Amino acid sequence: MTIWTDVINYVRVRYEVLEERGDWLRFRLDTGDSRSQQVTVHHLPEHDGAEWAEISSAVGWADKIDLRRLLELAGSTSVGGAAVVDGVALIKHMVPLTSLHIQEEFERPMRSVAAKADEFEHKLSASDEF
Repeated sequence: MTIWTDVINYVRVRYEVLEERGDWLRFRLDTGDSRSQQVTVHHLPEHDGAEWAEISSAVGWADKIDLRRLLELAGSTSVGGAAVVDGVALIKHMVPLTSLHIQEEFERPMRSVAAKADEFEHKLSASDEF
């Protein structure tokens, strides 16, 4: 659980935390051009026999965007995959919490997921709702 605590503390110091529970937190980060993106990180302590963090960022409401186009866009990126959870289309990515170097193994993929989600949100809905 120590690395998960390090991830939480890293996020708290650098970003605006919107919501936090014991095993997840949601925060906002600036993506440039006066846009921002909400990111959620879930702690998965017993996933495939190891600890993992699931990073996700919303693209838009699933019923308001072209999901086929989202899948095509997600297929062109090396970080993350597309999903729909509770009616929200997301880009998601998992990182192991073993010997995590936070800036390289958490910050970099988290920023990539957020950037792709923001890019796809802009392409698919021309909004900045998430």
